[in-house]
Amino acid sequence: PAFCRFQREFLLGYLPALAADWLQGPLLFQLLQSRGFLRSQIAAIYSCGFASNVAFGLVSGVFVDRLGRKKSCVLSLGLCSVSCLLQLSRDFLELAVGRVLAGLGTSLLFSAFESWYVHEHLEHHDFPAEWIPDTFSRVALWNSGLAVAAGLVAELVAEGLVLGPVAPFLVAVPFLVLSGIFSGRNWDENYGKNRPCGKACGKGLRGLVSNPQALLLGLVQALVESILLIFAFLWTPVLEPHGIPLGIAFSGFTAASAAGSALFRRGVSGRLRLQPL
Repeated sequence: PAFCRFQREFLLGYLPALAADWLQGPLLFQLLQSRGFLRSQIAAIYSCGFASNVAFGLVSGVFVDRLGRKKSCVLSLGLCSVSCLLQLSRDFLELAVGRVLAGLGTSLLFSAFESWYVHEHLEHHDFPAEWIPDTFSRVALWNSGLAVAAGLVAELVAEGLVLGPVAPFLVAVPFLVLSGIFSGRNWDENYGKNRPCGKACGKGLRGLVSNPQALLLGLVQALVESILLIFAFLWTPVLEPHGIPLGIAFSGFTAASAAGSALFRRGVSGRLRLQPL
């Protein structure tokens, strides 16, 4: 019962933030296009978000450990909220700053929350480590459902409100605020080891160089992520001329991704006993 309460407390703080993150995906290109920007300018704004995510990702682990994981969670929600509000602007520089903040916030979102949970699970509550996958499998299941729902909600509010494609960004803000209030009030703070940033990065680089398999895996993952980021930019201008509702198309993409993950798990653990290469 104590574990179930702790798990529920984590999910109630984390899932609204994931829902808000998904709401920002379906109509971003359409929003920037409605502001009158050229495709090259939209690509530059997208690149600002991608670059800030990558750059901060190098030091986010050290940053989270030093600042405190709960504070980092709240900070990520604040950055994402400001980013969403900046989407109301028609100024290129302000929109680019919004994407930079979104990149920083997303980098923290997918590092601070999980780090906080693992520390609390093992160190504070002393639950068995074998129970951690149960929580993250629940997160993955809920995340898939939220992704599908986000596309439908984004399409609904964009069509139903006079604000158009900026509406999903404004709808995301209350979810971010709810997550920040809940986690700020109900979670305890915890910290990691105080490591110098250069030393931590150097250790990671040496680990890659000394392990060819890890280096190869990293390169393959980088290529896959590159393809996904290119797809994230191109799918809207490809589908929009055909009159396909973008939110519904986004829900279809995320539903297919969830189905693929389920098939993979079934193939690895089921009768087929497939093994990754």
